[in-house]
Amino acid sequence: MRPVVPLVALAALILTAVAAPVGAGTTPQVVAVHPNPVADGDRGEFAVVRFPVVADLAAYTLTDGEDRVPLPNRTVEGRVVLAADPGAIARNATGRLIRLDAFPALANDGDRVRLVRENRTVAGLRYGDAPEGETYRNGTWHAPAATDRPVVHAGPGTARAFVLPDAPRAPLSAVRNASDRVLLAGYTLTSARVTRALLAAGERGARVRVLVDGAPVGGLSRIEATRLNRLAAAGIEVRVVGGPRAPYAFHHAKYVVADGRATVLTENWKPAGTGGASSRGWGVTLSDRDAVRALAATFREDADAFGAVDWRRFRRGKTFEPSNASRGSYPANIAPVRVPYQNASVLVAPDNAERAVVRRLRRANESVRVLQMSVGDAGQPFLAATVAAARRGVETRVLLSGAWYAAEENRAVVERLNALADREGLPLSARLARPRGRFEKVHAKGAVVDDTVLLGSLNWNNHSARENREVVVALRGPRVADYYRRAFDRDWRASGERLPVGLPVALAVGAAACLLAARRLRFES
Repeated sequence: MRPVVPLVALAALILTAVAAPVGAGTTPQVVAVHPNPVADGDRGEFAVVRFPVVADLAAYTLTDGEDRVPLPNRTVEGRVVLAADPGAIARNATGRLIRLDAFPALANDGDRVRLVRENRTVAGLRYGDAPEGETYRNGTWHAPAATDRPVVHAGPGTARAFVLPDAPRAPLSAVRNASDRVLLAGYTLTSARVTRALLAAGERGARVRVLVDGAPVGGLSRIEATRLNRLAAAGIEVRVVGGPRAPYAFHHAKYVVADGRATVLTENWKPAGTGGASSRGWGVTLSDRDAVRALAATFREDADAFGAVDWRRFRRGKTFEPSNASRGSYPANIAPVRVPYQNASVLVAPDNAERAVVRRLRRANESVRVLQMSVGDAGQPFLAATVAAARRGVETRVLLSGAWYAAEENRAVVERLNALADREGLPLSARLARPRGRFEKVHAKGAVVDDTVLLGSLNWNNHSARENREVVVALRGPRVADYYRRAFDRDWRASGERLPVGLPVALAVGAAACLLAARRLRFES
């Protein structure tokens, strides 16, 4: 009889399987099944069974109606992964595995998996036509590398808080002296400065790994292809999330782990973002061991998953889009500072970020400040929770980008929120951001909720929360919250009075401002 081993080497595939909802009672549940693995001969099939109370596996048999596989003599509780050949899908995961001597040969065109005790079916799961490499749970098929990471709590500690474009050196502070490892995750990477920092880390002997999205909006650019080619030529591991097995619509996260520090950003690794050449963004660098471990584990799961492809293989036969880079220069009005925090929580989408952010908004009792490029409609959970906070009497401010490509949609949101505030007498106000020479556009995805700041790559819409890989850090503490609140308030004051509701002249002025902003954009080839 083979021993129970930890799932340290089980694929990210299995992580998708272990997140089915918990039911009441003591009856076991078959919560997930993986019937059509990518490996040849369907090696690597598995099922996930939840045992709500301590149970002896030897009392059960797993069957598809044809093959009957007795389970080993093991005492278990909670979710277990039953598999005969986990090595066929093995890589970076955590959990518990029960190795079986055999596994029912599940049909790819649909079947039913049953857990039997004393010739009586106690649990089962029926599935239809199985896409290759996907796991069936919660009534739907899930991409092979989608994870189910928990919220990781860390702290207390001290963080280095900064805003962009004011502090363009801060995003690379953790990388500059790294000698052991650098794990850089991004949506895009077009910055020559970032590329040089990664090459220098590799020359110092650090193991450098890069993970970016393979199909960003507008296409992968020639500049980015040049940067990635240079990194790969230097022996740096570059991987791209894309193709039919990609677990997420976009790999949109923006963070870097360097030795024992990690930086989480709202901005892309490009001149407009981390280079300080355009965007208003927020960032933070942490050295808390648990937070750094959580981000490193997220990177490894995503980079080592089936949906991540080596750049040199990914680029074959592809053409890349022409692109430009911003060259703006802006004053350093807001300096980076070191601030203490009581708790740091690492949130990731689609795994847990939506629930965690909504929970924090629902607990607001003093103030909410939201700085976003854009937001979803009134029914979107983040915006709905924000309006609900205002209805509880919480002072609420929403500041959205006034950039030309977002102005029309954001202006409509601002008008609706202000009209709602006027109609119901709410302490709610919304504005379009006016840069006034301090930045070019708002690209931040941040909020300050009482004494907690939320910052990261998560846009306030359902697609970002439910389809993308996003990373957010939530820092709780009066001083860290006050830093970002004051940064928000500077932008709020500069943006003037809130947009008058339904006033035609306001629309004309807003349109003129958008045209002027568009004409003032400066690019480099």
